Amino acid sequence: MLSLASRCSLILILASQATTAWADTLRVAVATNFSRTATLLAEQFEQQTGHTIRLAFGSTGKHFAQISHGAPFDLFLAADAERPALLEKNAIAVPDSRFTYAQGRLLLWSPDAGLIDADAAVLETGAFRKLAIANPRLAPYGRAAREVLQARGLWDRLQPQLVRGENIGQSYQYVHSGNAQLGFVAAAQVFAKPVKKPPVVGSYWEPPQSLYTPIIQQAVLIRDTPLARAFIDFLHSEAAREIIRRHGYHTPEVDTAVPAE
Repeated sequence: MLSLASRCSLILILASQATTAWADTLRVAVATNFSRTATLLAEQFEQQTGHTIRLAFGSTGKHFAQISHGAPFDLFLAADAERPALLEKNAIAVPDSRFTYAQGRLLLWSPDAGLIDADAAVLETGAFRKLAIANPRLAPYGRAAREVLQARGLWDRLQPQLVRGENIGQSYQYVHSGNAQLGFVAAAQVFAKPVKKPPVVGSYWEPPQSLYTPIIQQAVLIRDTPLARAFIDFLHSEAAREIIRRHGYHTPEVDTAVPAE
């Protein structure tokens, strides 16, 4: 007969084997602006379930092209609503699986505390060498930045001073490294900090929503699995939504479905 200690050890071994057998890996393509938040969400989900989340960061345009050509992702967290809708329309994504997980906020930001005032008058004066934006053709935040500059009548005039990042992460790096004096970035990149510190270093201006098309960030299921469904349920939870808001996003109460064109 086994001793009590032996029985306990056997139970732990069997439990470990059961967990290992059940644990699975989820592959998620994530828009660059959401990388920090997605990392935290994935860590929390892994701690709760024992599963593994593999995150791949990049521009929404590039992820869309990769998935369209068969890249093996299970879930796509895009920075817009158009690309998930197109994947659904092209029968690449799971029908009726799209949902809005966040609404992005655009920010004009500089590490220089005195460069940007409450009206972002520096855009009119042009008193800077370089202004960074994400590529408007690939990145929704870049498209929003272009709309803001067009609304202020500055798009053509500022062309010689623009430096374009492939995605919003590069736009942020241009400013953070000093290669551009200011730039349009995601609010999440400036406000989200791992510890409680002053949220913003430098100066910033948040363009009014009336100047650009809302950045509705939608997710869509590429491969329908129980694990993917479980992660989606987690993203809908209030705990996950609170994390998303804390990192500089809005979380619309009602999902915004955008019809595929």
